[in-house]
Amino acid sequence: MSTDTEPKCSPTHPALSGSEKAIQGLRETGQYFFQRGWSVGTSSNYSVVVNRSPLQLMVTASGMDKGRLKPNDFVRCNYDGNQVDGSNMPTTDQPRSSAETLLHVVIARMEEVGSVLHTHSVWGTLLSDHFGAKGGFEIEDYEMLKGLAGVKTHQHVEHVPIFENTQDIPKLSEKVEKRLHDESQPPIHGFLIRNHGLYTWGEDLDEARRHIEIYEFLFEVLGRKLAAQGKLCQSV
Repeated sequence: MSTDTEPKCSPTHPALSGSEKAIQGLRETGQYFFQRGWSVGTSSNYSVVVNRSPLQLMVTASGMDKGRLKPNDFVRCNYDGNQVDGSNMPTTDQPRSSAETLLHVVIARMEEVGSVLHTHSVWGTLLSDHFGAKGGFEIEDYEMLKGLAGVKTHQHVEHVPIFENTQDIPKLSEKVEKRLHDESQPPIHGFLIRNHGLYTWGEDLDEARRHIEIYEFLFEVLGRKLAAQGKLCQSV
């Protein structure tokens, strides 16, 4: 909750206009994910769509401690991932945006997406490496799958693609966008980047946060199961 003693957005910061609620929601999300160990050491990045036409996202700035995000630690970006102000005009008076902003953008271009969240958990990282050579894995027969949007039964099979990690974000974004729109493949709620982390999304911030919780629960269950079977080089 905001208090009168908390710092406010700078009046000259382009993130201010009409985005206070989105910023506060992302700050609370960062605190929660940090406490759960899903966003530590300035890792992760989050975004909320603050305007659909033209598309604008509020994205966490680069290198920020997600457990202590301040009101000015956000960047307003457009359809191409470039920094803009509330009037959609180019601007340079914001913090440096996350290096992975373009990944948020290509996901948010889907009209049903209102928020994109990215975490770096232990179990997600382990599974992304374990299944990396296969390009992904499936999760099925768990009741918690019903926490994913549109899933009505535990018999659902959730496909989790894995993309190889790279510093070439434009190229990775192209691959992600192609997979998102490939109707020959099963629909997905998220994906992993190998030895990196999870990306998922929702129609709003609440749904995206729920998807993070569902995925992280299922990743830990699957990881512990594989470890108990001696199939994963990790036991806790």
